[in-house]
Amino acid sequence: MAEQPADSMPADQDDSIVLYEASEGIAWITMNRPRYNNAQNGRMTYLLDAAFKRAVADDEVKVIVLKGEGKHFSAGHDIGTPGRDVHLSQERTSMWYDHANKEGGEYLYVREAEAYLGMCRRWRDIPKPTIAAVQGACIAGGLMLAWVCDLIVATDDAYFSDPVVRMGIPGVEYFAHPYELNPRIAKEFLFTGNKMGAERAYQMGMVNQISTRETLLDDVTALAEKIATMPRLGLALTKQAINNVEDLQGKRTGMEAAFAWHHFAHAHNDLVSGDKLGGFDAKAMAKANKEQGK
Repeated sequence: MAEQPADSMPADQDDSIVLYEASEGIAWITMNRPRYNNAQNGRMTYLLDAAFKRAVADDEVKVIVLKGEGKHFSAGHDIGTPGRDVHLSQERTSMWYDHANKEGGEYLYVREAEAYLGMCRRWRDIPKPTIAAVQGACIAGGLMLAWVCDLIVATDDAYFSDPVVRMGIPGVEYFAHPYELNPRIAKEFLFTGNKMGAERAYQMGMVNQISTRETLLDDVTALAEKIATMPRLGLALTKQAINNVEDLQGKRTGMEAAFAWHHFAHAHNDLVSGDKLGGFDAKAMAKANKEQGK
């Protein structure tokens, strides 16, 4: 019997969709579902969490890099691949109860409070500097992964978008848009669903450095090595200080409100169409994005 490709195996059996490597003070965490443009199913989310915990626990690691294998960083949350596993229980990391045996709005609210908003907040609070190495598409749930990182290095052909307003949903669960972008630009970004190229993202302050596909890993390594010369506690305290200022400006409370509105939108979609995503699966979203690009 031929061996199955890793990302076609049952989602609850395959751990190779996230890779981990650490050397010279840098931990490299790689999303490894290139066949599906690194769309994040539940299994990937929990494996990412385990990899981040591993890097935090390793005193030799000073900086953590998150990257995606293949053409794109991440096409977002998995809403249509054979490995989609939203219905499955996972070994939870918070005090939320299991979502899989719940009904109605509770089913999705509990899962996303744990695996989307909850996970992203955990990762934002990692006490070590984190860098996202972004190439190609960084869409919706992919934005959440890049935004929780302290720094973003993007290739010159990278682009960012959050097209979920097309589903009637006010942006992804980790609602950092007004902090990553000027509020007026954040409205444009969401209202239109347009792709934002790396150059404009750099101008907006969302991206720290523009690289190329050929030099991305070298550029990220150089940045990580420079940061790694700083004392560990100094880095942790500096990160806490800046994150605290953002929270004093309302980032955390604003995100709570946006998360509630997000789930009101899911409930409304379900009532009027029978589909929490407003009738848009992965193929429909890809088609709509392509048509808009024309």
